[in-house]
Formats: sequence, structure tokens, C-alpha cells
Amino acid sequence: MPAFSRLIRFLARNGKVYYGDAILPEGVSNISQTKKARIISGDIFGKHEVTDQVADVRLLLAPLALEDVKTVRCLGLNYALHAKESGLPIPKYPVLFYKPVTSLAGPTDPIPIHPLAQEAPGLDYECELVVVIGKTCSDVSEDEALNYVFGYAIGNDVSHRDWQIQRGGGQWSLGKGFDGWAPYGPGIVSSEIIKDPQTLKISTKLNGQTVQESNTADMIFNVKKTISFLSRGHTLLPGDLIFTGTPSGVGMGRTPKLWMKDGDVVEVELEGVGTCTNKVEFLKDSPKL
Repeated sequence: MPAFSRLIRFLARNGKVYYGDAILPEGVSNISQTKKARIISGDIFGKHEVTDQVADVRLLLAPLALEDVKTVRCLGLNYALHAKESGLPIPKYPVLFYKPVTSLAGPTDPIPIHPLAQEAPGLDYECELVVVIGKTCSDVSEDEALNYVFGYAIGNDVSHRDWQIQRGGGQWSLGKGFDGWAPYGPGIVSSEIIKDPQTLKISTKLNGQTVQESNTADMIFNVKKTISFLSRGHTLLPGDLIFTGTPSGVGMGRTPKLWMKDGDVVEVELEGVGTCTNKVEFLKDSPKL
């Protein structure tokens, strides 16, 4: 499918925004360290090419422009140890919810905390493998599922547990769908590079301290099963994102609870892809209308 190896979207030093194929130093796989990229021309989900034109990277942006994203699907309770720390049984089927595309953000953007999410504690981090769909598919078999993958990224499914679980009988989409609450990136590594997404180290650091450390092998529903299940009677489109759930170590599962605070820096990392580093930023009260 893709012509690229490591897709990034970036602000160049000339002030223009491009899609590009990241150029990394030898032995480096963390896309966040890229300084240069070969500009990509054409339709990234259609006919495109990696040109010989090289641009300097000033700032990495969310890997896909909002107009290129279709749907953001997310799984809950998809790591065995995370289900255990949550005190919940292993699910029989993938637990699905959705985030709005407006929750997407870039790998260095601040995480804005609206006053509504400041009314009670419960602000949590969740490192997640993100799957990007590259071709239209429906009712695909597990054996064929990976053929429809465009590539992989790392994301943070920022969550407010009080809204997600307690208020109003549970508000998963509201508690996880605030603006900017799904930073991902730092780029998208081609499925030609990552052939097996179930062998990757995944982790989170909060203010420099490791709080999540696992491997995608601990997934209850692996990428093949997830794509196959989600495509049953539902058409997946190029540009669909799937956040595949978080491992154990979330703040909610700790004693005492470990909630993120204003000014905290959270880093989520995926082996072979890189790191998203985002600072929590409490917003001031909105003006009353």
C-alpha cells in the first residue's frame, strides 16, 4: 500500500506544512528525533510518491490532517492485566467506544483540560497502540486483516474517570472525548516495517517516572481479531484510527490513585515508532455568555 516508511506531517522551516517520509539517523527508530524528511506528493491513501525533495522539520504535527481522518474507534479493557487492575472480568467481545476527531492532537501539543474536567479529580493517562486503516474493508477475516493496515502510531487515550464511570451513569465518550485528548504520532510507521504489531514494547512516563510498561503481546484481542470484529457489518475506511486499549499501570488502578495535574508532562512510547510528549494544561474558566 504505502510508498513511505515513516509518515509524518510537519511544519517545515519555510513555514509550509507537508506530508513527508521521516529521515532518521542510522540506528534510530524514534520518529520524534527526526530533523529532515522527504516530501510526499499525491494522495497518501491513494496514489502518492516520496519525492527527492528534502525539507527541514521545524515541528511534528498530528500525523494525519483532520480532513484525512474518518472515524476514531477505541477499545476498552483490551489488556489482561489492565482488566485485572480495574476489577473487571475479561470481556468476551472487544469493548468499543468512539472519540470525536476533534480530540486528536499532535505529538508535542499541550493536553487542554477544560474547566468541566477540573471539577473533580480523575485525570488519567493511557498509552495505546494506534492502528491506521489504509483500505476500505468490511467483513474481513483475521487472516486478511493486516492487509488493510496503513501503519501504526502511539497514542494517549486521555481519560477523566469521574466523568467516564461515575457521573450520569457513566459517560465514556464525554469522559474521553474532550478537545485534544487523543494526542498521537509522532508519525505512522508503515505496515511494511512493522509486520507483527503484537511484539512491541509500550510504556508511559509521568514527569519522568515510568508508570506503564508492557508489551502488545498482552492484548486480549490482537490487531487481527480487532479489525476482523470491527469490520463485521461495519465498513472501515482509509483514515480510520483504532486506539487498541491500554496496559496496566493507569492512575485509576493504583493505591493511592495517581491523577495527572496541571503542568504534568506525560510521555507515551511504542517500540519502533517513537514518543509523544505532552504537557497537561488546565484552562481558565470560559467567559460566561
